[in-house]
Amino acid sequence: MRWEQKLQHATLSDVGLRRQNNEDSVASHVCGSEAEFERRGHLFLVADGMGGHAVGELASQMAAESIPHAWNKLPGDDIAQVLRESVVTANSLIHERGSSNRDFLRMGTTCTVLALTAGGAYVAHVGDSRCYRIRRDRIDQLTFDHSLHWELQRQARETGMPVELPEHRNIITRSLGPEAEVQVDVEGPFLILPGDIYLLCSDGLSGEVRDDEIGALAGELSPTQACRMLVHLANMRGGGDNCTVTVVRVGELPANVPPPELPIESLPKQSVPAPTLIAGGVALAVLALGVITMLMGQIVMGAVLSAISAAGLIVLMAKRPKPAVVESAPETDLSRTNLWRPYRTAVSRPTQEIYESLSNLEGQVAKVARDEGWPVNWSQHTAAIQASVQARLEQRYAKGLRDVSRAIDLLMNALYTARRTPRPAAVPERGGAA
Repeated sequence: MRWEQKLQHATLSDVGLRRQNNEDSVASHVCGSEAEFERRGHLFLVADGMGGHAVGELASQMAAESIPHAWNKLPGDDIAQVLRESVVTANSLIHERGSSNRDFLRMGTTCTVLALTAGGAYVAHVGDSRCYRIRRDRIDQLTFDHSLHWELQRQARETGMPVELPEHRNIITRSLGPEAEVQVDVEGPFLILPGDIYLLCSDGLSGEVRDDEIGALAGELSPTQACRMLVHLANMRGGGDNCTVTVVRVGELPANVPPPELPIESLPKQSVPAPTLIAGGVALAVLALGVITMLMGQIVMGAVLSAISAAGLIVLMAKRPKPAVVESAPETDLSRTNLWRPYRTAVSRPTQEIYESLSNLEGQVAKVARDEGWPVNWSQHTAAIQASVQARLEQRYAKGLRDVSRAIDLLMNALYTARRTPRPAAVPERGGAA
C-alpha cells in the first residue's frame, strides 16, 4: 500500500436491543504523515469484553487504549512481531488489573487488530471477533474463530473423524486477560489492492448476519452507511448482543503507479525423462502396426502386437513421475502466519435472494412501526420503497439493495428514538356518579 492511497473509514458500536451495557470497544489510528505511515501504517481495532457489566467494558477499553500506544512506541521494523508484542502487552496489563481486584478476576476481551502498512495488510487476532476482506464480488474471512465450535471443526478436518458439537459450541477458547500468557494469531502480509474493503466486527454482527450479506452491503454502501445498515440488520434479527463494526475502504493508486499483481500459485512443472518418451513412442508405433496388420487380414498377429503395445503403455503409465502435491504443514503452531489463504470465502454480490430477504424483513418492521406509532418519516420511506420495487422489476439488485437500505435506516432510527422517549404514564379513568 502507498501513502497516497486515501482511506474511507467508519465505525459504529451499538448496545443492541437486549443489553444494558456496551462491552465492545474500538480504536483507530490513521497516520498523519508519510513518514509515520512508512514506519508503521494505519491501525484499526475491535474488542469485545467479557465478564459482565463494568468488567467486560474495562477489559475491552484497556485493549483499545494500550494496543495503539504500544504499536507506536515499540521499536523494531518487523511489523508482524511489533503487532504481536502490542497485543501481548495489552494481555499483560489486563491480566495484572484483573488479578489485583477480586471483582475483576479473570476479566477478558476478544481483540482483532488490522494494520494497513506499506508492506501489506496484517491482522493480529485473539477470540471470535473477525476481520473480513471484500474484494470485487468475494468476501474472505481472514481470522480463525477461537471458539469451541471452530476448534472442534478443525479437529474433525485433521483427524477425518466426525465430532459431535456440544450445545454451547460458541464458547470462547482464547481471549486477552484471563491468563498471564496468550497465544496471538498474526496473519499476513496480505496484498492490498485499490478498492479493497476491510471489515472488523464483534460477534454481535457475525452471529446475526451472513457473510454474503456482510459483503454485499459493505461493497455497495459507503463505510458510514454500511456500518449503520449492518448494525440495523443485527438488531432487526434480535439484537441480542452488542454489535460493533468498522469498515475501511482503500483508495485508488496515483495515476502513474500500476496496481500490484495478484500472486498465482501453480504446481511445479514435471519433466518427462527422454527414455520414457522414446519407449512411449515405440509402444504407440507397435500399436499402430498391430491395427494395420489386423486390417490386412492377419487377425492373430495384429492382436498380439496390439496386446504387447498396450502392456508396454500400462507399464510406462505406472512408472511415470508423480505430480508434485503442495501440502500445508500440520498446524502444530496455531499462531503461525498464513499467507494469502482466507479461512472462509463467500460470494458477496447483491443478489435477488439478498434483496428479497432484506425487503421481506423491512416489510415486517414497517408493519410494527405503523402499529406502534414510531416517528417515521413516511413520505421518505414510501419514496425509498417505490424506488427499490422499480429496481427489483428492472433486476437492478445493487440499486434495490441501496434503496431498501434507506427505508430500513428510516425505520430503525425511528425505533431508537421511540426507545429513548419514555412513554407517557397512563391516566386512570374516572368513574361517573352512580
